[in-house]
Amino acid sequence: MSESAHHPGSVVICATCGVEHVQATGVCAICADERQWVPATGQAWTSLRELRERGHRVVVSQREPGLLELTVEPAVAIGQHCFVITTPQGSVIWDVPPFIDRPAVDRIHALGPVLAIVASHPHMFGAQSAWSHALGQAPILVCAPLLDWVMRPDAAITPWRGRHELAPGLVLHELGGHFTGSSALHWAAGANGAGVLLTSDTVHANPDGATVTFMRSYPNRIPLSAAVVARLASMLEPLRFDRIYDNFGRGPGCDAAAALQRSAARYIAWCSGEHDALT
Repeated sequence: MSESAHHPGSVVICATCGVEHVQATGVCAICADERQWVPATGQAWTSLRELRERGHRVVVSQREPGLLELTVEPAVAIGQHCFVITTPQGSVIWDVPPFIDRPAVDRIHALGPVLAIVASHPHMFGAQSAWSHALGQAPILVCAPLLDWVMRPDAAITPWRGRHELAPGLVLHELGGHFTGSSALHWAAGANGAGVLLTSDTVHANPDGATVTFMRSYPNRIPLSAAVVARLASMLEPLRFDRIYDNFGRGPGCDAAAALQRSAARYIAWCSGEHDALT
């Protein structure tokens, strides 16, 4: 399996965010941004080769019919869960992992053509070019406002905006919020036809499994405004979905569309000062 079509040797990975880079120099711009962090000990780098030598592997499991869930064990960087949706037209890889191995590539190859590799926002870019190369130059779709965050340019990258249909009933939606260009993936056939929304942390699950939240930065506790959350809720309201999966595979497992709207209303009420008398 070739790790790089452009740069010989091992693919460089930021140890904190897990995003592939052209080279290990300076500070990762994604981590230096206020939505992430650079460790107090300083910038750290790793590589696919080093991770492989340490014994990391991709674990593939069936989350529901037509939906595979990929995790890396031991976890790398943010530790996001990747999802692979299969359709009669082909498969779509969402929030690709920061590591890759041959068994996982073979499993995805067996599903048929890869229609696209897509990340919800830059923290989830992972090793997207390495995966693309291993899967026969599979297209990488990046929402246009996020192109400046790509740390390893690739000929397979194609920009998109607004609403982008990958296959019938499988549609990307540009939402904004967490990043300008943050997106969600709506899968109408998911949940036995009731619909699934893959949100990463554009919309993030709460520990109760029944509500969600919205943030500019989760690690640094920077909120979004009430107006932005109202906009996100309004953009998602027309979509039909019973389940949400965030970037750790969590979310309301039923009645998720209503749960999202209730969560947004609660967030808006607190951020707009409606409950200040209680503080």
